[in-house]
Amino acid sequence: QLQLVESGGGLVQPGGSLRLSCAASGFTLDGYAIGWFRQAPGKEREGVSYISSSDGSIYADSVKGRFAISRDNAKNTVYLQMNSLKPEDTAVYYCAAAWGPVYRTSPDEYDYWGQGTQVTVSS
Repeated sequence: QLQLVESGGGLVQPGGSLRLSCAASGFTLDGYAIGWFRQAPGKEREGVSYISSSDGSIYADSVKGRFAISRDNAKNTVYLQMNSLKPEDTAVYYCAAAWGPVYRTSPDEYDYWGQGTQVTVSS
C-alpha cells in the first residue's frame, strides 16, 4: 500500500518550533517532488513549501525565513522545520508527493497525500 504519513504536529506557544516529518511507505521518495500544504478552518488549502528531487526548494512568502524543508532519501522521509511559529500558522499540515524532478505548486499535480497533522500555535 502506497502512503504518506505525517507526524510531529502538536500544540506550541508563539515563537516556538516544531519539526514535521513525512514518511513514505510502499514506495521510495527518491525521484518525487514533495510539497507541504496547510489548511486552516474555513480557509482553502495553501502551499507552504516545495522541494524537488534534486533538493531545490521554495517557500510561501508567509513562511520564508522561518520554515525549512529538507529530505533524507535514505530514511525515505521529508521534513518541515518550523521556527518562530505564529498563531496564524495554526492549521492541518499535509505532505504530498508528485512523480518527477520539478517541484509543483498546484495541489492538483500531486499523486499521493498524507492524512495530515494538526499544528496549533497558541499561548
